[in-house]
Amino acid sequence: MVARAAKEGTQPTIGDVAQAAGVSTATVSRVLNEHASVATALRLRVDAAVAALGYVPNAGARAMKLQRSGTVGAIFPTVDNAIFAKAIDALQRRLAASGRQLLIATSGYDPDMEARQAMNLVTRGADALALCGVGQSPALRRFLRRRELPVVHVMSWPGPADMVCVGFDNSKAIAQGVRYLLDLGHRRIGMLAGVTAHNDRAAARVAGVRAALALAGLALEPGLLVERPYELGEASEGLRSLMSTVPPPTAVVCGNDVLAMGALLEAQRLGLAVPGELSVIGFDDLELARHLVPPLTTLHVPTEAMWITAAERLIDALERRPVPAATEVQVELIVRGSTGPVRQGRDRG
Repeated sequence: MVARAAKEGTQPTIGDVAQAAGVSTATVSRVLNEHASVATALRLRVDAAVAALGYVPNAGARAMKLQRSGTVGAIFPTVDNAIFAKAIDALQRRLAASGRQLLIATSGYDPDMEARQAMNLVTRGADALALCGVGQSPALRRFLRRRELPVVHVMSWPGPADMVCVGFDNSKAIAQGVRYLLDLGHRRIGMLAGVTAHNDRAAARVAGVRAALALAGLALEPGLLVERPYELGEASEGLRSLMSTVPPPTAVVCGNDVLAMGALLEAQRLGLAVPGELSVIGFDDLELARHLVPPLTTLHVPTEAMWITAAERLIDALERRPVPAATEVQVELIVRGSTGPVRQGRDRG
């Protein structure tokens, strides 16, 4: 039977754990630090004693000894978006499986705030960082180079040679949607984009739409490009602006699914038949996309797999294993009911 702590109401010590397990404090320390030299039987005895006594290692002392805290920081533009909520879940699950804790911060798409948050996380002991995109401020890049800690940039690919990236080519990904609309006969195509300032992913998606149209001898006219924050209300206003052009677009490519959902809701309010009078394409493939009426045609991003891979890159770096500089994930067009052939006589582009 495992012994109880020496005094009622006091916190158990590593010595109490050693006495309960019948081993030395050095053995307890090796087990807690996941040392490979500890035999399985000893490890099980120590684990049982730790659980029975409710022993919690001193995180500060352990971090000083190991010169690492066991925490990984991640900075997201916002958590008010299902795509980032899914990313956090995947990242946290994989890190937890390796015995590490995830710390979250948000930047509000502000590069200066991102830099401050990164510095805060690192100075408070984060062993590594996960960042969105490759558009960090020069100040943050200098800080990270000086600290020489593992960093992975997610959602963008390729990136600069000095960055470890796990992501996709945002420009080429969204071009799939444009080509599909062109194949359906659409020529007057608009874009409801995210705000491109300080967002390399949003800017790349606009560039991808322009490039795909240019290959077809078309252009993204000034009135057919509207930038809005990733909010339903903002998307509604954006679609009204697009549909006020003369002639209006017959199809709209959206910078993400939130904008596309807002566009669909506004199309219903305007009495526009989707896809009869207007085709709409999103980007991300959120869970809700397939349940809309009509279900949303969108670009599927393998969010869970991408962020699990990002976590594995950080774990490999922390454990001194080789890390590939660039990992590309594939984005796939998912065709659903929000897109269809252009109605005869409608497209006057």
